[in-house]
Amino acid sequence: MKPAMETAAEENAEQSQEKKVITRPEMEIGRYHWMYRSSRPHRYHHVPALRGNISPLGIQGCFECCIKCLGGVPYASLVATILCFSGVALFCGCGHVALTGTVSILEQHFSTTASDHALLSEVIQLMQYVIYGIASFFFLYGIILLAEGFYTTSAVKELHGEFKTTACGRCISGMFVFLTYVLGVAWLGVFGFSAVPVFMFYNIWSTCEVIKSLQTNVTVPGDQICVDIRQYGIIPWNAVPGKACGPILENICNTNEFYMSYHLFIVACAGAGATVIALLIYMMATTYNYAVLKFKSREDCCTKF
Repeated sequence: MKPAMETAAEENAEQSQEKKVITRPEMEIGRYHWMYRSSRPHRYHHVPALRGNISPLGIQGCFECCIKCLGGVPYASLVATILCFSGVALFCGCGHVALTGTVSILEQHFSTTASDHALLSEVIQLMQYVIYGIASFFFLYGIILLAEGFYTTSAVKELHGEFKTTACGRCISGMFVFLTYVLGVAWLGVFGFSAVPVFMFYNIWSTCEVIKSLQTNVTVPGDQICVDIRQYGIIPWNAVPGKACGPILENICNTNEFYMSYHLFIVACAGAGATVIALLIYMMATTYNYAVLKFKSREDCCTKF
């Protein structure tokens, strides 16, 4: 039995070899490998699929890093910081120069006695020192709010690994929210207060325009049109002369001090308005970031249990 089985297996192997036919391309490939023994068939390796912004080598490219960094920029806080710096700079710089020009106009034309406007001069000098303090404070406060915006934006968007925050960080964010609301309300008052000198100078300027328009009308003399600064309460009623009429008032309006002070007060008022808008943007940004931080901290605590 055993020899018969061996002979049957040999016959099947011979039949399979007879059925296997080598084609012409296979012969050419075999000839090529025989002639160039160093050559080997090209093997294609599987390239792993990209995951997120990671390259096949596992290293982030420059473009991916830039996109990630731009994603962590607090654009609302950045715009508010630029607007706040611009508004405070306009308010402080223009307001300081305009107050100096106002004192010069009062001393030369409305209150020739130094004792009559001594209190006003002290108040204006004190306001100028306050302006220095406001400029310094808001420069530091704007930088701190911008840094806090970078921190909260990175934490909200979870750019640096897992979400991590502490109770102290949330308390600091809440403190900035409260302080920004207080400063916003205070700057609304500053904005309204800065409109008062604009109103006063506008009344003087409009009166001068009326005097100029009446020069062609002989029946109505311009000497009867006056501006009394004492009615505004900035100088006492016993100040001499206290008012200016006709050509004297027109000459005051043509002076460089009046022209510069009037326009600088307008710019200072606009700067105060820009600061109010910046603080409103700060309010919205800090409130949103604080709310998201608080929500995510509660969500993170719930997942632990």
